Amino acid sequence: MKLEFTESKPMPRPLPNKKTEPGTDPNAPSVPGPELVIITGLSGSGKGSVLRVFEDMGYYAVDNLPVDLIHTFAELCQHSQEISRAALVVDIREGPALKRFPAIFRKLRRQTKTLLLFLETGDEILQRRFSETRRPHPLGTATTVRRNIAAERKTLATIQKLADLTIDTSQLNVHELRRLITSRFSGSAQEPALLATILSFGFKHGLPTDSDLVFDVRFLPNPNYVPGCKHLTGKHPKVARYVRSFPQTGEFIGRISDLLIYLLPHYTREGKSYLTISFGCTGGRHRSVLIADSIGRNLAAAGCTTKVVHRDMKIDS
Repeated sequence: MKLEFTESKPMPRPLPNKKTEPGTDPNAPSVPGPELVIITGLSGSGKGSVLRVFEDMGYYAVDNLPVDLIHTFAELCQHSQEISRAALVVDIREGPALKRFPAIFRKLRRQTKTLLLFLETGDEILQRRFSETRRPHPLGTATTVRRNIAAERKTLATIQKLADLTIDTSQLNVHELRRLITSRFSGSAQEPALLATILSFGFKHGLPTDSDLVFDVRFLPNPNYVPGCKHLTGKHPKVARYVRSFPQTGEFIGRISDLLIYLLPHYTREGKSYLTISFGCTGGRHRSVLIADSIGRNLAAAGCTTKVVHRDMKIDS
């Protein structure tokens, strides 16, 4: 999805053009970005971190503004000499009033240059984040975190359909998320770099739900049955020598690396900010680990911004 940016004026304007790259509007002023960014999404997906990024970029930031005050807030911003852009968070903490948000948002965007940003994250990642931070879910402690996440997804489903931009933060740490938001909304004329996450996994543990591209490397001989390799990983020299001893390994790494080096700039030009490329073997410990590391190095050497993640490498066979 691509965004169009225009300056703030205290009068109605057309909706954002989702098919226009930033900076292509001939009437665009020096101040980039939408006038109002509304951040929403699942609890634990990073809304607070994203709001702080917008604040650092010069947006007037408000957390958990009541939905009934959004329209008034937007009008105040339009007539303010001090506030040219604003960002606010609206989420499940709003309670029953959140049901009124879709109607409020549709009315708002007819009058103000508004963008709705939705943050998505996988259920298992959310559960781990709540466990690590030991913070209660906003829906309370009367039931499990898993059930609260499911209930929150159901409540936010209608709002998510209205989003101009959805970002899955499952594989992004806070620094990567900051770079992604900054590159998308800073107004830089330079094309933002695409972050390619190279992910290894085991098919027996399930497909990664956030994958954009999936490659099955189970056609390579399995080191699991080689004496002394079963409890090692694809990072061990013994496993690496075995897998690389077959000519199809090197040919696969070379062909896929060339394909991805060709594809990534095209994804970037189409507005893609991040791409998850997954390589799967049976258990996610041997072949996929070696392949992911090798292709990650090749992409990095070609100037691509990459991150290698081994989802199942430490899981016992």
